Amino acid sequence: MSAQCSHPCDEAVIATNDDASECKRSAVRLGYWQDDYLSFFIKNPAERKAPEINRGYFARVRGVEICIEKFLHKTSGSACQIINLGCGFDTLYWRLRESGHQIANFIELDFPTVTAKKCYAIKRNKRLLEKIHVPDDGEVRLSSTDLHASNYHIMGVDLRNIDELQNKLNQAEIDYTIPTIFLAECVLVYIETQNCHNLLKWLATHFPISAFVNYEQVNMNDRFGEVMLGNLRARGCNLAGVDACTSLETQITRFLNCGWHGARAWDMVQVYQSLPNGERQRIERLEMLDEGELLVQLFQHYCITIAWVGELFQDIEITVEKRMSSLNID
Repeated sequence: MSAQCSHPCDEAVIATNDDASECKRSAVRLGYWQDDYLSFFIKNPAERKAPEINRGYFARVRGVEICIEKFLHKTSGSACQIINLGCGFDTLYWRLRESGHQIANFIELDFPTVTAKKCYAIKRNKRLLEKIHVPDDGEVRLSSTDLHASNYHIMGVDLRNIDELQNKLNQAEIDYTIPTIFLAECVLVYIETQNCHNLLKWLATHFPISAFVNYEQVNMNDRFGEVMLGNLRARGCNLAGVDACTSLETQITRFLNCGWHGARAWDMVQVYQSLPNGERQRIERLEMLDEGELLVQLFQHYCITIAWVGELFQDIEITVEKRMSSLNID
């Protein structure tokens, strides 16, 4: 795919990256979690978001982080690959490096329009570059939309085009045999059902030891969900894959129908309640909520689904270890 978007709503989908990044920055500035790298990708002054939004993004980031930590523990950290689908301006690679994790291969994929901006920011920032450059291990290769270093790759691709995806993964020296973790945050919901099926089936077929962490909408067939859908459509975002967002069961079934061996799903109420009391108390002191009911409704309409191929990841649950987070989020 060229830097031009091929679907009418792609530009609106791309704009959601900026919104999510600004929401994360708002929460970081208030102390919900630590992220020393996000500001390198967002230059606009941070606008303070509503408390419900800040707490919602905390739960999202923390929930995905819990999954990643469990996977890293299962693979002894370094002997795995992380593939971030629709990566946006996510800073996970740098946070992992900061906390001492060495991943065998970390691959980020998004629309070329997005990866071009991210590559430009990386190229211009010494601190970002230093983290991806490993001395005595080759040069950093950079084009307008793609960047390749020894164990970090970011590439522009249309995830609906499987041939192009495979070609890009091969450019990133993918190893189909080692444990691989796929991350997708509000990505699959924008992909047409058949294209999403093709993508998930291809991944399940080619990565025999793998897990998929999916964060996106759920329970979209009630009144609150209809309002969410209407707001997104008003911005030009057609949720082409919303049929899989009817319930936790439909989220799970999507993966099972595509050849994944198993899957589990939790709404964000469950994810948030699984956090240690001390952690929840800390962030609840940061801001007062005018209406706790609105936050509960938001949490009820987002979920995390974990799917797996092979046996390595089949016992993953959303429960938090008592140790401190290694990504400095709590």
